Amino acid sequence: MTSTVTAAPPRAGTWAERLWVPVSSGDEDAAAAVVREAHASGLDAESVLLDVIGAVQRRVGAEWAANRLSVAREHAATAVNEQCVGVLRHSTPPVVPAPGAGRIVVACVDGEWHGLPARLVAEVLRLRGWHVDHLGAQVPAPHLIAHLHRTGADAVALSGSLAPRLPVAHATLTACQAVGVPVLVGGAAFGYDGRYARLLGADAWAPDARAAADRLARGPLPPPPRDHVTSADLPHLADQEYTFVTRSRQELVRAVFDGLLDRYPPMREYTALQREHTAEDLEHVVVHLATALYVDDADLFTGFLTWTASILSARGVPAASLLPALTVLGERLRDFPRALRLLAAGTEAVREVVRGADAGPGADAVRGADAVGSADVARAAEASLTAGEDPR
Repeated sequence: MTSTVTAAPPRAGTWAERLWVPVSSGDEDAAAAVVREAHASGLDAESVLLDVIGAVQRRVGAEWAANRLSVAREHAATAVNEQCVGVLRHSTPPVVPAPGAGRIVVACVDGEWHGLPARLVAEVLRLRGWHVDHLGAQVPAPHLIAHLHRTGADAVALSGSLAPRLPVAHATLTACQAVGVPVLVGGAAFGYDGRYARLLGADAWAPDARAAADRLARGPLPPPPRDHVTSADLPHLADQEYTFVTRSRQELVRAVFDGLLDRYPPMREYTALQREHTAEDLEHVVVHLATALYVDDADLFTGFLTWTASILSARGVPAASLLPALTVLGERLRDFPRALRLLAAGTEAVREVVRGADAGPGADAVRGADAVGSADVARAAEASLTAGEDPR
């Protein structure tokens, strides 16, 4: 779950600016001192969590996306921020749950390693007087269900940041409902407007940690339907396109990789590391295509491609370099109409990014290209790639 989208107290922004300096430089002791000082100054603990620590974490992500923080520095900054949460907790008097207070289990979807948003939710719920079991990142559904049986929890708060984990989230929340425990979901994976939470049958959705806590404070979540089955939510899966793309993922990645070698001769000179990165990028494209097929929503795929284009551009790689991969993928999936529709939307989204950017040769090359599957698109994108940019 994202930490907050609501207005921050006036002083929180100043403290976030102060915290950014030690967090971005990996200075745990200095960061801890800022957190203690912010709380000692009178800023309440929830605001320190969400409007200072949470705000800094969002900035960490933005700085990485803009290529101003390396992956290593991003990880180090996140680790410092996680330490700050612990420092704050041990700097405040323990909150004793009120008699009769409910028990909430906070967990990340299996495969979801972004654990800080869920940690913030757990801490906010503790501050508000709930019994909280925070199970952390990557919680397999069987272990979550076993925990629910053992503790008699009143609700699950399920966090997911990565869209490709939506099928797993779907199975997990359905399993929780089957044992009578309602599920509130949150995080970027479920869409900025909660559309995938509704599609997958979650009992509630919250856009941020405060909203999650507010929703639980208003009253119990509705009893979940015990007969909820995942197939009823997504009748379009009967066409087997999601199943095919998921099961053929490795073959598709290999085929697209080989296709790019044919269409873009300079790629044959890539180093082993460059080829490895290219294969990773292609796998991300295929996985997000599969997820978009799962939820039958082109916005998921186009949003991922637009984000990827911005990441590549920030690293000196033209957004147009995505186009030949989409073209080859379309050729491999020519018998799958939903996949082709998504690829066409994705191609147009990338072309829009290219048209809107000062992309030089890449932008010029793709203007006037046809829809996905067109050799013109591939040739145009190849023209931009042959300018000699690093693939990563």
